[in-house]
Amino acid sequence: MSTKRRGRGEGAIFRRADGVWCATVTIGYDAIGKRRRRTVYGSSKEHVRQRLTELQSQALHGGITRPTQITLGKYLQRWLEDVVKPNVRASTYQMYEGLVRLHVNPQIGGIRLTRLSAAEIQGLYATMLREGASARMCQLVHARLHSALKNAVRWKLIPTNPILEVDRPAAPTKRFTPLTPEQVVALLNAAEGTRLHALYVLAVTTGLRQGELLGLHWVDIDLDAGTLSVRHQLTEVAGKLELTEPKTAAGRRQVVLPTITVEALAAHRDRLRAKGRDGVWVFPGQRGGPMRKSSLRRKSFEPLLKKAGLSRIRFHDLRHTSPTLLLLQEVHPKIVQERLGHSRIGITLDTYSHVLPTMQHAAAEKLDQLIQTTRTHVAAEQARSEAAAAIPKSDVAARTGAQTDDERDWLQLGYKPPETPFSDSDPEGAKDAESMEDPKWSHLDLNQGPPACEAGALTS
Repeated sequence: MSTKRRGRGEGAIFRRADGVWCATVTIGYDAIGKRRRRTVYGSSKEHVRQRLTELQSQALHGGITRPTQITLGKYLQRWLEDVVKPNVRASTYQMYEGLVRLHVNPQIGGIRLTRLSAAEIQGLYATMLREGASARMCQLVHARLHSALKNAVRWKLIPTNPILEVDRPAAPTKRFTPLTPEQVVALLNAAEGTRLHALYVLAVTTGLRQGELLGLHWVDIDLDAGTLSVRHQLTEVAGKLELTEPKTAAGRRQVVLPTITVEALAAHRDRLRAKGRDGVWVFPGQRGGPMRKSSLRRKSFEPLLKKAGLSRIRFHDLRHTSPTLLLLQEVHPKIVQERLGHSRIGITLDTYSHVLPTMQHAAAEKLDQLIQTTRTHVAAEQARSEAAAAIPKSDVAARTGAQTDDERDWLQLGYKPPETPFSDSDPEGAKDAESMEDPKWSHLDLNQGPPACEAGALTS
């Protein structure tokens, strides 16, 4: 048995008086030069030796973190303040904070960050579902935990991210209910004469979000050019309204307005001017300021659906109505993407994939028509070629003025029919021509035939 002592920093294994085996290893030094150590415990020396080997391997790859008593809940609070809050909008921060406060902290927030396991995270999702949370809510919690724990690994608070061993919660595809053309007409007819008629026309023809509609200023609309510029949207955080910029660069866009929308907006502006309420807001509230989403939904949208005889839908479904109608009219998805302000065309195609089968049927019909038309054209050309090939050569020569085979043989021997000096309009010349000998031999003496060599050539 070797008695060689371990080197400095290689760790030490020993047995305490109570029989528990221990191993310690140096993991680094703090700001004042004090050595930081990690200790592991086990029931046997071999078990402790294995854990010590793992610590040394982690130290070699920079994976050992300083021991900490911080809990998951305290860490998430720090992550929200230091990482999320400076980089997202206030409404987004409010949503993230609610997910942590209402779902994560009550279940696993008290667990030490370094002891958080995949099994405990998986148990969180199961508990949420049992208590009535939706699968989509579990997905949102999963996404936030994944991001937060990824930062913990980057900050070297934990060696690995335990959520990587957890299955992402499955959720059914989110369904929405766009209006049909007949339902759109019913809705707009019901809104005719109300103070927000133009808002509903604008919603179903442009696909603007509710916040973008309520955040519109008159300087954003050019009725003469028939265009609208989306520069900001109205958001509500903790009961306070404020204008914010769109989430992405694609959200800042210019939308061309249909004639029906331009006319509705012009009539809406005239009504506001007549009432002395032509301020900066296109759709002001009762007091002239911005309108709240809740007020629009309760006081206008829901009663309007009932008046039009339509089933209850979300206001956001009006945004889905516009691209659905455009795609059914075979408008290119790229144009639809730009009108909606999607950052990627894949978002548009995935969201409105229910419309694509109809578009594919139309595309298949057009392809079938193209092939059938081409096939008919090719068959006609082939028939003309076969008909031309069936005409005798002499007829072809007569029609085209080409020479027959016999004429080509005489020409090869040097004999050429003389050109007659008479025209068709000279009857006397025609008589003389009829009295002449065969014009093929007119250049020879009457008692001579063709040269012997040439005659032999003709008879051979």
